[in-house]
Amino acid sequence: MTSALHITGDDAADRLLSVDPFALLTGMLLDQQITMEAAFAGPAKLHDRIGDLDPARIAGMEEDAFKEVMAEKPAVHRFPGSMAARVQDLARAVVDDWGGDAAAIWTRDAPDGAEVLRRLKALPGFGDQKARIFLALLGKQRGFDGAGWRDAAGAYGEEGAYRSVADIVDADSLKQVRATKQAAKAAAKAAKA
Repeated sequence: MTSALHITGDDAADRLLSVDPFALLTGMLLDQQITMEAAFAGPAKLHDRIGDLDPARIAGMEEDAFKEVMAEKPAVHRFPGSMAARVQDLARAVVDDWGGDAAAIWTRDAPDGAEVLRRLKALPGFGDQKARIFLALLGKQRGFDGAGWRDAAGAYGEEGAYRSVADIVDADSLKQVRATKQAAKAAAKAAKA
């Protein structure tokens, strides 16, 4: 891994994301309909509540019990029930397909960018955009250097793009990403009018 991540504004949560590949993957999964900071802080909440982020343990937890963990105040996500199911589905995929090692998705057999994108898109809850953003995050901040990763990540792989969580390294870059997202929403809204 490369340098520490600075996504959440919480040192402990960022430290967990920096050292635990399943935490980082889970943060990306949670990144919808809540702020990026809250989404990526979610794995630390789970870790604190259950003692670890072992994919096998999460996959094997009774569904209602895991929903309770997700819903405990402050909730891990604004939709704790549906997101609990998604996190457990992701954990099962990591266990069943990757031997419980989330990092194997981007390290096993020295994959190129297109292969990592394919692997990410095969995960539950990872559509095309989420997979491309995560690939960009791996390339820009986690040291992934598989051939063609920038092309596979699309616009999210561009240097200095400030389009996504892949570009957040400090408070200033967070502001730039927010401004880019707001401009894109405004343009989309204007196009509909």
